[in-house]
Amino acid sequence: MKLNNLFIILFYIMLSSCINKNTESEKLHNLFNEVWENGLQEFPVRATYLGDYRYNDRLSDMSIEAINRRNEKNKLILKRLQNINKNKLNDNDVLNFDLFFKRIIRSVESHSFKEYLMPIDQMGGVQIDFPNLVEATPFRNQIDFDDYLKRLALFPQYIEQIINLMHEGIKENIVHPKIVLQKVPDQILTQHQIAIEKSPFYKPFKEKISVLPESLRLTYRNKGQITIQENVFTSYKKLYDFFLYTYLPNSRENISAASLPNGNQFYEFKVKSYTTTNKTPQEIHEIGLSEVLRIRIDMDKVIKKVGFVGSFNDFISYLRSNSDFYYNRPDDLLDGYRTICKKADPELAKLFGKLPRLSYGVKPIPDFQAPASPTAYYYSGSLKAGRPGYFWANTYMLNTRPKYEMEALSLHEAVPGHHLQISISQELENVPEFRKHGGFTAFSEGWGLYAEKLGEEMGFYKDPYSKFGQLTYEMWRACRLVVDTGMHAFGWSRERAIKYMSDNTAKTQNDIVVEIDRYIAWPGQALAYKIGELRILELRSLAEITMGDKFDVRSFHDVVLGSGAVPLDVLERHVKEYIATNISD
Repeated sequence: MKLNNLFIILFYIMLSSCINKNTESEKLHNLFNEVWENGLQEFPVRATYLGDYRYNDRLSDMSIEAINRRNEKNKLILKRLQNINKNKLNDNDVLNFDLFFKRIIRSVESHSFKEYLMPIDQMGGVQIDFPNLVEATPFRNQIDFDDYLKRLALFPQYIEQIINLMHEGIKENIVHPKIVLQKVPDQILTQHQIAIEKSPFYKPFKEKISVLPESLRLTYRNKGQITIQENVFTSYKKLYDFFLYTYLPNSRENISAASLPNGNQFYEFKVKSYTTTNKTPQEIHEIGLSEVLRIRIDMDKVIKKVGFVGSFNDFISYLRSNSDFYYNRPDDLLDGYRTICKKADPELAKLFGKLPRLSYGVKPIPDFQAPASPTAYYYSGSLKAGRPGYFWANTYMLNTRPKYEMEALSLHEAVPGHHLQISISQELENVPEFRKHGGFTAFSEGWGLYAEKLGEEMGFYKDPYSKFGQLTYEMWRACRLVVDTGMHAFGWSRERAIKYMSDNTAKTQNDIVVEIDRYIAWPGQALAYKIGELRILELRSLAEITMGDKFDVRSFHDVVLGSGAVPLDVLERHVKEYIATNISD
């Protein structure tokens, strides 16, 4: 009897041990979930954008101590990953493991260059991102308003941390070039030198206040005015004074990333990170020169087709100066984009088997942001939050927003470009949350540029001028390979980069200057577009040639987009597996 009891006890001990021992896959997904949840807590503003409103009363801790702490945590995550046996994972989890590892190791490697000491530039920072956050914040009840007021009350501490980062950047010579920061003081000034009632921060107290009982509305309006004045406006004033009188005078004269501490290594890291390849700046520069020559031939064909008599530069001057190519009113420009998008929507079914559920719209870039902003950009929505994605269009200086570029730009920013790709990624099933959001720039921007080319198959570019606009956009991305590497690796001046872009594209002068300054502030980012597009085109050509009659563009696109944004080598593996499977059927 005692022996039987002993066997029973041993059996339950062994069973308990088996139950408590997680498989390698369970360990991996537990880590994914832990890191994701921790990320939402560490970056509550991002959580708000993603539609998770649990931390709407918080802002990120941007102290150097917190930034270093997060980096140390990433190093521990890498160690935990190394303790997971990849050989015991299925194919899906091997991919999850690899993509997660790439993200974490990229973050750890980036930390050593201290780019976080440059938290503000002309295209991003607290003077731009924080006002835009209001649009993503819910105001459904009193709790939401209370959370919002608590978040605003934390703003002085947040600004103090941002200023401290820039102070440290000055000490270590990790600062942006002076030339690209000229518009930032005005961007900051706009946020606090206005009547509170006209501030975007006060907008909820005018437009959303009806969700509160009538007896509370006046109280909350007063709370809003006091909080905005004492916490937001006062903090922006402090940031303005620091930026104008301390930071700007101590910013860099040299535009090259090479002029930063460890600058050459930093640029090489950015090139590798953004392109997800091992190509050197020299190799990318040569690709750019080759692409510029190829596209120029196609542009000359269009010039001949329209019957224009004169040189290439004469034709470019004609496009830039002819008022027929430009709208006179911002609303007309926006309506033009919306019309193009409506035309694109029904064409998608011909090219894609799977389409996203999330809708999208077209909005103007805010006035305070527009002068230093590019022609357009895309802000992703959230199915969870019921917030559509938006194609933001620049209505500043209408005489620099030509009609002939609008088809290509709409396809890039909306569908079948960023909105379609990003929304499909967000709606992926049976993948970890990190796979649904963000990812790898070469894929997402490469897809955006590839989407412009799909316009041919969707019935666009019938007007030869619109075709020239599409070629101009492709040429623009080819020129990026030349001027980005030129400025950051080969000693090009800003003026030389501007001239190269002016000589080879029909972009207006204002657009070109804004773009060149963007490449100066974001070294390497502009390389992702053309490098990514070329790889997608190569893979499509491989599939068409190899599969012959079995090639189906809808299933090809579903394969390309079906795993979310991935590095280009992973995309290549997926497409080749797809080809091999279909050939053997």
